[in-house]
Amino acid sequence: QVQLVESGGGLVQPGGSLRLSCAASGSIFSINVMDWYRQAPGKERELVARLNSSGSTRYAGSVKGRFTISRDNAKNTVDLQMNSLKPEDTAVYICYAAIVARAGQPLRGYWGQGTQVTVSS
Repeated sequence: QVQLVESGGGLVQPGGSLRLSCAASGSIFSINVMDWYRQAPGKERELVARLNSSGSTRYAGSVKGRFTISRDNAKNTVDLQMNSLKPEDTAVYICYAAIVARAGQPLRGYWGQGTQVTVSS
C-alpha cells in the first residue's frame, strides 16, 4: 500500500513563511506528478502547485511568486515553501501523487490526509 503523509502546517502571521513536506511510502515503483492542493472552508479543492517527473512546475495564479514546490526523488518527498503568506491562504493543504506501485501496474492517484495552515494575526 502507498501512503502520503504531510507535515509542517500551523499558525503563522500574515507575511510569514511555512514549509510543508509530504512523504510517500510503501510500495513505489515510480512517481509521476506530485502536487499540493488546498481546500478552504466552503470552497472547492484547488490545485496550488504541481511538479512532474521531468521537473516542470505549474502554480495557481494566486500563489505564483510566493510559493515554491520542490521534490526529492530519492526520498519520494515533495515540499512546498510558502512565503509572504496571506489570510486567504488559510486552508487544509493536501498532497497528491500519481504513482505506479509495481512494474506493469497502472498509474494511480493517492491523497494525503492534509495539514492545516492558518494565516492570522
